[in-house]
Amino acid sequence: MFKKILEENNVRKVLLIDPAFPIANKSRNHKDLLPVGLLKISSYLKSRGIETKLIRLNKTNNEIFNNEILEFNPNFVMVTSVFTYWYNEVKEAVEYSKGLLPEVKVMVGGILASLHCNDWDYKDIPCDYVFPGVVECAEHIAPDYSILENGGKDINFQIIHSSRGCKRKCPFCGVRKIENRDNVSSIENELIRKNLVFYDNNLLDNPDIEDLLKELISLREKKKITRCESQSGFDGRMLHKNPDLAKLLKKANFKDPKIAWDGPFKALKRREKEIEILESAGYNRKEIAVFMLYNHDLSYEELEKKRAKCFEWGVQVSDCRFRPLDRFTDGYNPHKRSQERDEYYIHDNWSDEEVRQFRRNVRRHNICIRHNMKYHSRKAEIKKISKEDSMKIRNMTFDEVVASGIVDDAWNPSEPYVIKKKFIQTTL
Repeated sequence: MFKKILEENNVRKVLLIDPAFPIANKSRNHKDLLPVGLLKISSYLKSRGIETKLIRLNKTNNEIFNNEILEFNPNFVMVTSVFTYWYNEVKEAVEYSKGLLPEVKVMVGGILASLHCNDWDYKDIPCDYVFPGVVECAEHIAPDYSILENGGKDINFQIIHSSRGCKRKCPFCGVRKIENRDNVSSIENELIRKNLVFYDNNLLDNPDIEDLLKELISLREKKKITRCESQSGFDGRMLHKNPDLAKLLKKANFKDPKIAWDGPFKALKRREKEIEILESAGYNRKEIAVFMLYNHDLSYEELEKKRAKCFEWGVQVSDCRFRPLDRFTDGYNPHKRSQERDEYYIHDNWSDEEVRQFRRNVRRHNICIRHNMKYHSRKAEIKKISKEDSMKIRNMTFDEVVASGIVDDAWNPSEPYVIKKKFIQTTL
């Protein structure tokens, strides 16, 4: 379908647009936010003799790109999409393109397009094509970093897919709706950087994972790669099935391993075993993190029990706030003290206060793990106490720091945090 669209439109020059997603400019080249789909498509298009140009829109002044785009004179536009709740940014990008190049056709692809290709209102987003799923012809090809600012020279990592899809059926996840199962056993021919970030949704479920990891170990020994990372973490069930995978991950220099704990507290024994498997492979517990989905079916109280257990195990927590796949907006504002239920999605089992408190707890939890602290104090963190007092309480336990009286805001990460309910007095 992708090739057919190119041929039907006699595509010669393609403008690739990364919409003005609500992220800080300094974070736009972060490994989680780089528009890797557009970069791979650019490599493929160039291999067919088609010129490409990338524009990364911003919220304040898109007009600065007008002359640049008109001078390039594209005869086709491709717009990427990410989260469903960034729908408006995709719409604005298409409208911007249509306003500047009214005769040029626009195609939207990416996650939003894949999840909602059959049910969004195309009159609302005035594109000419919607391309769902993976662009297969651009799949196993090195990204084109040359179209980024400064030719991509400031980026020291490469995003890799060794597999697509996932066999799990998590109801909150859209991967199965977007990607078909696919995998490769070698990525050597794709290499253009030494630091690799794998975007696989279930890396360890690749049937050829052992061959792939052994190749990575060999590439590291030859100094062709330096380190690896799995953005989506590891499927702990695969570690139970084959604990030796953890040793291969360590030898391949996979950093900061993550496992998921989306299920209930009663599954703690399996999570603990997965942590032990990673530790026995050579990972320090402080390096390990546990993914937790909150603002979902499990209550705040149960999530806090899980978080406290992670502190007991000495591992960090990576929290993920749930937002339904069918929501096109997210009005959550982390800078506000509180918001109403109709301002952003709050699960029936949660409240705004619980959403904010759990996120706060995770932040304090991780600070304590990283710095070997038995308590957290905001006053100590922002240096509202003297350096002398700070050194005194540095290695104290929670009970000792409370007894010292040096700070009055000590928080105990080893216990589930109970939100104090406000007492409302009523009169008859």
